[in-house]
Amino acid sequence: MIDFKVNRQSCTLCGECITDCPSRIISFGEDGYPTITAEKEGTCYRCQHCLAICPTGAVSILGHHASFSHLLKGALPDPDALETLIRGRRSVRRFKQENLDPVLFQRLLDVAWQAPTGVNSRQVRFTVLDSHDKVALLRDEVMAGLTRLVNNNALPDGMGFFANFVSIWEKHRSDVIFRDAPHLLIASAPHSVASPMQDCMIALASFDLFAQANGVGTLWNGLAKWAMNEILPETRHRLGIPADHHFGYAMVFGKPAVHYARTVQHGPALIYRALEGEASEAPAL
Repeated sequence: MIDFKVNRQSCTLCGECITDCPSRIISFGEDGYPTITAEKEGTCYRCQHCLAICPTGAVSILGHHASFSHLLKGALPDPDALETLIRGRRSVRRFKQENLDPVLFQRLLDVAWQAPTGVNSRQVRFTVLDSHDKVALLRDEVMAGLTRLVNNNALPDGMGFFANFVSIWEKHRSDVIFRDAPHLLIASAPHSVASPMQDCMIALASFDLFAQANGVGTLWNGLAKWAMNEILPETRHRLGIPADHHFGYAMVFGKPAVHYARTVQHGPALIYRALEGEASEAPAL
């Protein structure tokens, strides 16, 4: 049951929920109000477009009511401020060791999980280490595993450069891989969904921007991903990542111990305008 309901007192019969439904399962019922027949419920995408588009908040579905949603009008970010955020976000490699406030920590995850997924599968799983002590414990285990492989000359092909990180750790106790960050986030998704890699990356990109907007530093951590997924795959089991999941990517985050003053100047954008001029030359049908 998808529990599609329409408040007849506030519904204006505008038909927007019907027109915008991606699966085309909403129609005007015999009573004149939008409805979804029982035989069509199984093809609902569960996208909640009907709830989102209703101008009066008359639609509820899946137990979700418009009164608990955020209104968009007048609440979207200023385009210039959003541009500055995108241009100004930096990869942070220097963190304070204090843990984030648990309320902020949870909010970052909850907001990032709103990110779109292929076919609205919503199967991205966040595996998190929520304290500096936990990240330090994992780091020690990973470094011990890497040290063992280096000593046995057993690093996988193409991963020999990890020996340098082991040497730095042994000599200076400098954490090149996890950067002594207080928190770790891994996004994974079942191999069976339509786009597991893309779903994970979109979720992490959403987390990245929202974290930076809240003054939280982030680092897309390819070294940690290689170490945990390719070099020491037993780490996946240690962290409880399901065997049937695609390991999307890893990100460390926390309060930054560095603050950048301005944006940088990348570009220009690499753009190829496909079919340039061909539309006007296409023969009439």
